[in-house]
Amino acid sequence: MGIKKKYSKPFGDLNSLKTNFFDNNDGMLDMADGMADVLLMQPKRTTCKICHAKLTKPLYVSHRIGYIECPVCGHLNSECEDTDDFASKVYIEDDYSKNYSAADRESYIRRRDMIYMPKAEYLRDCLVHDGIGPEETNILDIGAGCGYFVSAARKLGMKAVGIEVSDSEVAYGNAMAEEEIVTHIGLTDSIGYIEKTDANVISAVGVLEHLVHLDENLEAIRKNNNIRYVFASVPMFSFSSCFEVAFANGYNRHTGGTHTHLFTNESVEKMADGIGFEIAYEWRFGSDINDLYRFLMVSMQKNHNEEFSRYFSERFVPLMDDLQAIIDRSEFASELHFILRRKELQ
Repeated sequence: MGIKKKYSKPFGDLNSLKTNFFDNNDGMLDMADGMADVLLMQPKRTTCKICHAKLTKPLYVSHRIGYIECPVCGHLNSECEDTDDFASKVYIEDDYSKNYSAADRESYIRRRDMIYMPKAEYLRDCLVHDGIGPEETNILDIGAGCGYFVSAARKLGMKAVGIEVSDSEVAYGNAMAEEEIVTHIGLTDSIGYIEKTDANVISAVGVLEHLVHLDENLEAIRKNNNIRYVFASVPMFSFSSCFEVAFANGYNRHTGGTHTHLFTNESVEKMADGIGFEIAYEWRFGSDINDLYRFLMVSMQKNHNEEFSRYFSERFVPLMDDLQAIIDRSEFASELHFILRRKELQ
């Protein structure tokens, strides 16, 4: 059974939710640089995060950090390990969530419906294609953050709960949902939750790249036969990575900050196979063109060409969806959503 693929998604009002990336480029870059300082203090990475092949010299350096391409699965690894110490500082002590949390319930619902509802609908539709209705879908969402995806899935009639290490995000999400949809856990507690869950779906939306103990979490999924599907989105080695190398004064939202490694088509397949799953569905839509647009706008404004930046924007923005669609179909785009199916389901 081949992989069912879907490409692209209109940007819509995405930039309205990421105004900080434009308006506070320097502040966001300072934040990422602070995280880079912490990462550079960690031990050197010697083996691939996914397949554990031996790593050699970096392919390139971006914002002071070297990135090494795995010779076996192509996974892009930062030169330094993500450790419990790193995770504690960037996810808990520094309260990373303050850069993204909406200010009120109306904003929360808007963000949920604009960004997370399409993801939940995609999961629902793919499972229906496999003969599993929303009422039969039971989701454990790991790294649930403020509960946006959990809330979207529940609105669509699926059973869903989340777990999250940031107590501020848990408190905020539960307040916005007006019920307890996310539980606060310790940094390594997700493994135990996965081992014991009766959920038939694990979701990890923008999470796998943040798990320090990724192997242990994946092994817990492999061993729990209740889990039949894994739905995840991951950042990919992509054109966005290239643009970040070229624009050193732009906020490196993709390869910097808390993203210490990036996936490739081969490393996703390797990861799935290692836990007895296969890739069943893929949805490829990235933000590469949006990143390029942002870098160009910021650079023009830094060069005091604000009026020309507006001239450029009027002509470039209408092309962005079409340009991104070309990149998405090249399969070198910045993000991949995928659904893994346990192999014995065939």
